[in-house]
Amino acid sequence: MIFALADFDVIKPDFGLLFWTVVVFLLFWLLIGKFAFKPIAEALRKRETDIQDALDAADRAKAEMANLQAENDRLLAEAREEKVKILKEAKDTSTRMVNEAKDKAKEEAGKILEGARLEITNQKNAAMQEVQNEVGLMALQIAEKVLKKELAGSPEQQQYVNKLVDDIRLN
Repeated sequence: MIFALADFDVIKPDFGLLFWTVVVFLLFWLLIGKFAFKPIAEALRKRETDIQDALDAADRAKAEMANLQAENDRLLAEAREEKVKILKEAKDTSTRMVNEAKDKAKEEAGKILEGARLEITNQKNAAMQEVQNEVGLMALQIAEKVLKKELAGSPEQQQYVNKLVDDIRLN
């Protein structure tokens, strides 16, 4: 209603209204610029710096993660190599132990065989000696019987035998 009383036209404003509108607008702009735009601009710069720092920190963290991943991969590779080495050493040790056991068993078997051969040889020699003694004893018995039969009939031979027996008694 106030607008209706005054001679006010929005399409064609008068000079006073235009002047005071510009003055108020410039004053408003200066106050807003001083008290609002500077802190807002500073806050935006600070936010931009914070965002850039966060991005840099993320890049550093990403690089550190890549380094940690590479270190982890290297450690895993070393662990795998160590595992292979330990398994190879264990296999070599077990093979060496098996071979040593085989060699020792062969050596013991050789000793047992040699002992058995020696025992067989000793038993064989003892049996041969016994057979020879038996054969010699049998030969003596046969010779004695043959000689008794031969010597029984002749007195000269009887005298010769008695002489031999006397010679044996003297020795």
